[in-house]
Amino acid sequence: MRSEHAQFRSDRQGREAAQFGQMGEVERLIDAFRAEGAGARVAWKLDVLLDLVRENDPRVVPFLLSVLADPRESNAVRLDVLQRLRNGRLKPLERPRVADTIVKLLSERSNTGLCLQSALALGEFTDLPGVVAVLGGLALQCAAPLDLRYAAFTSLQRGGPAIVAMEL
Repeated sequence: MRSEHAQFRSDRQGREAAQFGQMGEVERLIDAFRAEGAGARVAWKLDVLLDLVRENDPRVVPFLLSVLADPRESNAVRLDVLQRLRNGRLKPLERPRVADTIVKLLSERSNTGLCLQSALALGEFTDLPGVVAVLGGLALQCAAPLDLRYAAFTSLQRGGPAIVAMEL
């Protein structure tokens, strides 16, 4: 009996230590990224982001969204974060918040690369309320650049047939 209890305690302590180590690592990476600020080398930031996305922690996606939404951040870093969120393993509860942040990026028309990639990324979120309407409005906007309109149309197409999309 005692050995089973000792084994259980040892296993539990090992799991807790691993979880604490993971929590500590995520916190360390986020703090390091923030401490360097906008002046840090892009390669260094991308390296930190690469380490961070490997962690399975609920703080990772909110942090990535804050980096993505920060207009002071370099385009290369923001585009990398957008790509990781687009292709990442998001939990169902994270998807609406990610889509909302990407929709907001569409208003940054002066940043054409980010705007274009945002329209393409939204193709992964057409099942969420409001995304098809945003993409449809963008595709029909005659004053928008042709590349952006085409990206929105492509994302609508990737989403497949939907009643809202057919009405556009």
